[in-house]
Amino acid sequence: MDDSALLSLARQIKKEKYARKMGLKLLEVDPGHAVVELQLKDDMTNIFGMVHGGAIFSLIDEAFEISCNAHGTVAVALSMSITYHRAPDAKARLRAESKEIHRSTKTATYEIKVTDEDNALIASCSALAYRKQDKLPFL
Repeated sequence: MDDSALLSLARQIKKEKYARKMGLKLLEVDPGHAVVELQLKDDMTNIFGMVHGGAIFSLIDEAFEISCNAHGTVAVALSMSITYHRAPDAKARLRAESKEIHRSTKTATYEIKVTDEDNALIASCSALAYRKQDKLPFL
């Protein structure tokens, strides 16, 4: 995917309503790779006052979505397996990095890691995407 297409993808991500609602920010994107950041807020806690796993999953899913679609064709999630290693501080800034580890014509596998400001591992995920042949509709 050329630079203009990556810029188009980045512009489209900025328009994504859910990402804006959650405060997800794209930091880096290349084909098969993305880094997304989330500043945790008070309203992202569960009944125990800990960061809700759904907030962390949203961060993981955004990085995965961007990295697998950064090849310029539509890719959708088939499966995701997440391990939560430790609870982050409720005011932490989290970063998810998604890296493609294998890609074929039909599927691609990604490893996503979430860390905090101290580079402590918060969560990790193995994800599988189905790769359609359709070009991204906004390119």
